[in-house]
Order: sequence, then C-alpha cells, then structure tokens
Amino acid sequence: MDIRIDLGRLRSDVLELGEIGRNEDGGINRPSFSPADLEAREWFKDRILSAGLEYRVDGAGNIFGRLAGSGKTVMAGSHLDSVVNGGIFDGPAGVLAALECLRCLKDEGAKPKKPLEVAAFTDEEGNLSGDFLGARAFTGTLDREMLEKGLTQFGLPLTEILKNTEFTLDSILAAHKDRPEIAAFLELHIEQGPVLETEDKVIGIVDLIAGKNYWRCSFKGKASHAGTTPLELRQDAFLGLADFMLKSTQFVATHHYGSMVTVGKASVYPGAFSIVPERVDFSLDFRSTSPETLDEMATTFQTLAQDIAATRGLGFDFRIMDKTAPVEISANLKTLMAEICSSFGYSRMTLPSGAGHDAQILASVTDAALIFIPCEDGISHSPQENIRWEDLEKGTNLLLHTLIQLAS
Repeated sequence: MDIRIDLGRLRSDVLELGEIGRNEDGGINRPSFSPADLEAREWFKDRILSAGLEYRVDGAGNIFGRLAGSGKTVMAGSHLDSVVNGGIFDGPAGVLAALECLRCLKDEGAKPKKPLEVAAFTDEEGNLSGDFLGARAFTGTLDREMLEKGLTQFGLPLTEILKNTEFTLDSILAAHKDRPEIAAFLELHIEQGPVLETEDKVIGIVDLIAGKNYWRCSFKGKASHAGTTPLELRQDAFLGLADFMLKSTQFVATHHYGSMVTVGKASVYPGAFSIVPERVDFSLDFRSTSPETLDEMATTFQTLAQDIAATRGLGFDFRIMDKTAPVEISANLKTLMAEICSSFGYSRMTLPSGAGHDAQILASVTDAALIFIPCEDGISHSPQENIRWEDLEKGTNLLLHTLIQLAS
C-alpha cells in the first residue's frame, strides 16, 4: 500500500495542541489531570471522533482511538502530559503521529486485518506517582502502596488530585482488566539527545532502553556556627553529598562508561549562610541498559554513601522511589523498520535510549519498538525543544508502513 501521511494536517495538530498549557515563558505546563491536561484530553477526544475512530478511555485515564479489525491489536502512541516548562514535541509528537497514521488509513478506505489503535498514556513524565502511571496501569504493574503513601511532586497525595477527575485509585489499579490483547506497540519520539543530529541521520531505531533507579536520600550531620566551628570538627551534611557525587561519578565514568548517575535536586537545612548544614535531602537518579550494571551501581552507591557518612560523622538513609528495568527491543520489529527505511531511502542508525518511554513498560506484555527522530541541538524538556518538520514526516511515514505490515 503506497500511501503517505499528510504533514500539513499533522503539523497543524502539533502546533494547536502546543498552545494548551503554554506559560508566559513559552514552555508547556501540562502535568496529568491538571486543568491544561484535562483540556488537552478533550481536544484529543474531538480529534479521535472527527477522524471516525472509536473512542474509549480506561480507568487510569489512558485514551485510545480504534480502527476496527479482528484479532490482536496493533497499537502506537505515547503521552500528552509534560514536565513543568517543557516543550511541545516530547510525547505529543508520538501520539499525533499515530493518530495521523490511522486517519490516513481511514481516509484511504483501508481495512487492515488486525485492529489498530492510537494510545495516549497518562503521566509518563512521573509528576504524580513515579514514571509511567498510565502504562503501568495498562500492563497491571502498579504498586498500590506506592499510590496510597506517595506524594506527587506538587506535595499532595494522588487521591487529592484525583478528586477533580472521574478516576480513583481503584479504577487505576483495575485498568489492565480492560486491556485488549496486543500484537505489538510502536512509539515515535524525539531523541532527546544530539546523536542523530550529529550523525546526520533522519531515523533512530532504538535497540535498548535504559533502566532507572530513583532514590530519595539524606545525609544527616550537626548544625554549628560557620565562623567558630573548625573545619576538622564539622559534621557537614552538604560536604557528604559533595564527596558522594564526586566519587559516584568517578565510579560510573571509570567502570561503567555510558551509564549515568545524577543528583537533580538537593535541599540544604537549615539553609542559613552562617550555619554548617545539618541535613541535605537529595534525589539520586542512576541508569543503565544493563540490569547487572544497575544492580552493581545500587550496591556500590549504598556502600559508598555509608562509608562517607562514617568518615565524616554523618548519618545516611535512602528510600527507593521507583525502579524500571532495562528493555531490549524486539529484533523482528527492528529488522522490519530497517527494511522500510531502506525502501524509502531514509538514513538511519541504531542507538540506545537513555531516557525511559512508555514502550519500555508495554514491552512487558507485547513486542515493542521505539522510533527516534532528531531534535534540534539535542534539547528536550525545555521551551527551546524543536524539530525539523520533514523529519517528523519521515518518522511518521515509517510508523505508518510498519503499522500496515503488522496489521496485514
């Protein structure tokens, strides 16, 4: 079937959705179940219905548009939610590309053998309760205790945010019961890094998606006067964190180059200019495409932090907030996409993804694949996030013809 997507229509959708939740700095504030997200959901529902697709939403707020067929469902999509002050392409490009594929098939009067669905998963960005709330609900891999006891990044329990919606903890945890049998899941996404642009490639076919551990940690020392307490007698919690980050970074760079460790947030207490810090709370994010490396990093970081604490007269504790396993992408899907790229003359390369994606979670219940297109200067999670429209067109055409072959 020799058809192509309508880039003008897709571009119009991306730009129109990109006005929902826009802030005064030009970024997007659209965390799941916020007023902006609820508006985006209604907008997307209208797009699904106007395309002549069947609309449904599950108990976790995951949205689906369906082109009927028989047998297992072939699904494509991503997410509509954003980080705070994010860009317009991270997530929505994949959802709207999938919608455009189904819309093209509908316009052509095509009748694929298997049903096709576009999916928009709730809270991929982890603003509410760890990453991938919707995808984990869809696959039945959520932890009730995490939902009940955890706080959202807004300082509220999830139950408080759900009061403004039709959803509950019970409906979220039961969402997987409505899941159709899935033959395959495909996700188009911006790379969120500079590799494709640097290598001058249009398409990235992802082979591995890194797993992630997210911890909340604390070093605890003793507050004392900054002007009178000798350096050698201080129990400075912040120095504990500084020492830990230098040594943990050196360990990863030396023993596991390509893996990552990051402290993205730190709060110092009491936070006064003249007081030696008695406590520092911080986030610890570490990632690898190897499960063995992730385990080794977890053991090493815990031992390293405890050794630093003992040396500096500090206490250390941590809590595991989220864990995601690395995923290897289906070899059959990688081969199929490479063949389609060759037939279309699209330049491509194979690369891993250091960022997590809904496809990573869907891989627990079906074959999953991830298509990358370049983003300008590798920038993402920012108002400066940008793409070349012709790259989106090619990525979406690859998605379309992969879906056609999988559904035939």
